[in-house]
Amino acid sequence: MVDVAAIHERVDAVLPGVLDDLVHLVSIPSISSQPEHAGDVAAAADTVVGHLKMLGCDRVKVVQSGGQPAVIAHFDVDPALPTVCLYAHLDVQPTGDPALWTTADPFAATRKGDRLYGRGTADDKAGVAAHLAVLRAYDGKPPVNVTVLIEGEEEMGSPTLARILAENRNDLEADLYVIADCGNWAAGVPAFTTTLRGVVDCVVEVRTLAHPVHSGQFGGAVPDALTTLCRLLATLHDEQGDVAVAGLVDNSALRESYPDADVRAESGLLDGVQPIGTGPIAARTWTKPAISVIGLDTTPIAESSNTLIPAAKARLSLRVAPGDTAEHAWQCLKRHLESHIEWGARLSVTNAERAEPCIIELSDDLAEKANRAWRSAYGAEPLLIGTGGTIGMIAEFQRAFPDAGILGTAVADPDSRMHGIDESLYLPDWAASCRAEAVLLAELAQ
Repeated sequence: MVDVAAIHERVDAVLPGVLDDLVHLVSIPSISSQPEHAGDVAAAADTVVGHLKMLGCDRVKVVQSGGQPAVIAHFDVDPALPTVCLYAHLDVQPTGDPALWTTADPFAATRKGDRLYGRGTADDKAGVAAHLAVLRAYDGKPPVNVTVLIEGEEEMGSPTLARILAENRNDLEADLYVIADCGNWAAGVPAFTTTLRGVVDCVVEVRTLAHPVHSGQFGGAVPDALTTLCRLLATLHDEQGDVAVAGLVDNSALRESYPDADVRAESGLLDGVQPIGTGPIAARTWTKPAISVIGLDTTPIAESSNTLIPAAKARLSLRVAPGDTAEHAWQCLKRHLESHIEWGARLSVTNAERAEPCIIELSDDLAEKANRAWRSAYGAEPLLIGTGGTIGMIAEFQRAFPDAGILGTAVADPDSRMHGIDESLYLPDWAASCRAEAVLLAELAQ
């Protein structure tokens, strides 16, 4: 039998030190999408390597395959025992306007009550720290064989992960992959993720003029690029807010309840603003496609004048429903844009990033052991939920190791504001996830 109380006690003993290490890791601005921070991503990887070596790991390396670095480490126990791969990522999203944060510096982790604020606290440096806490609780001698994979470009869609998996297949093959990068249903309510949407990122450019011209002289006769672009973007949704791109897979059979009040509270939806789309909220955010305009290049208001704008760009993010593919969704979106451009404007559509959706099926044995482990730490049964976001590397693992199990676990909750202003980590749930993962390793050794 697993001595759950003893494992919890060992984890709790190391958590203060690991929390200090998390604060330091957050201080490294490892923004993988910005070339000027490549050195910071490398520094974060080196920091993780240092922590692993302090645990006595002598099989640790940093690998690259044309992109950002990843850390691979091995804690070998007995070839007769299962091998578990613990995954998290050390790269983070840009901070947005630092002046909008309520803390002095997004990269200076700041504790307020039970939450730790800072970029990467929840997504996903807390996942890195959780794995370190578990290994530290076992003094670097876990009850099963453990492989650690800490990626450096997940926030870019893991563009080179497939090559890293292919080039390091023997080093990364495992019986179970624990992905500490998903979300809980709510603070104090644990969850395992069973579906994720994919993503297609594209840039749309519209050109109507060779150069700017006077809006009084030509306005009303000559189309400007920004108005033309706005009309094109407006075709992406119908009047109810559902995606209007033909051919996209829509898995709207889901019926889980997600109260309107929760959506408002967790998203910060302003009073009077209505949710968009039709059907259950859970389906809209987990299993139906979604399209958002996430960036716009045009003349800033401060620099604007009475001229017609010759060119404008928009960046779109298409979330791809489980059961679809990124390539199919991209072709549907591209075809829609090309067929809806008006007034003969010149259109350019380019795809910059894509990642596949996926469906995760838990075996009965894994589900039983995982449920026991998480129940021991949270005092509650974990829910099986979908995730509206994308973790492209899960689909990569499924393709590379189709016989392995995958468990999508969480260190974040809806109030964590991942990718947003004032990202934060709910520390009681982080501690519980560390305890649960440590118990799971012991369960798998039985």
